[in-house]
Amino acid sequence: MPELPEVETTRRGISPHISGRSVSGVIVRNPNLRWPVSRRLAAELTGQTITAVERRAKYLLLRTGQGTAILHLGMSGSLRIVDPGTAPGKHDHIDILFQDRALRLTDPRRFGSLHWTRRPPEAHKLLRDLGPEPLGPVFSGAYLYRLSRGRKVAVKQFIMNSHVVAGVGNIYANESLFHARINPRAQAGRLSLARYEALAAAVDKLRRDGRLVA
Repeated sequence: MPELPEVETTRRGISPHISGRSVSGVIVRNPNLRWPVSRRLAAELTGQTITAVERRAKYLLLRTGQGTAILHLGMSGSLRIVDPGTAPGKHDHIDILFQDRALRLTDPRRFGSLHWTRRPPEAHKLLRDLGPEPLGPVFSGAYLYRLSRGRKVAVKQFIMNSHVVAGVGNIYANESLFHARINPRAQAGRLSLARYEALAAAVDKLRRDGRLVA
């Protein structure tokens, strides 16, 4: 599964190619992803201008003046910028078309998803209960320490809880704990503030590096 740094790298990669551009069409070859793609997606998104490409946890947000496309890459998904005439492969399920290019979603295992919402995306059921981003203004060692008090769960499971911190998956958690020199099986509620400060610093370093190995 793409981890948060990889999703952020994808965001940075596609943003210059689609930001400020008008969607000329949407091709849904296979709507049967993790959740069925709405039959109204093409009608809703066509004609809209992508005003920003953002990320919330592992979700990519394609914002327009009328709504937002919320995209998750699932276990095996990827996005590419291709010529709109490029023949699709077996697992190329969706193309968001622009005048001279297309954003193509490829997903062999079909665990990804694509939703459209006219409401603020922060209110969408997939996003509304997520914890803070690593290291946004809320996330810190002190924040982790405070939430961990009294919790008997292993620290690895604790930081992979999306309600605690958004977007930390298995590999990201393993690497962060390794760099902070914390046993993944250690009980979350027994770690000191100093250990959580080291962990928060490791999480931030991996996020800033945009990769999983420092």
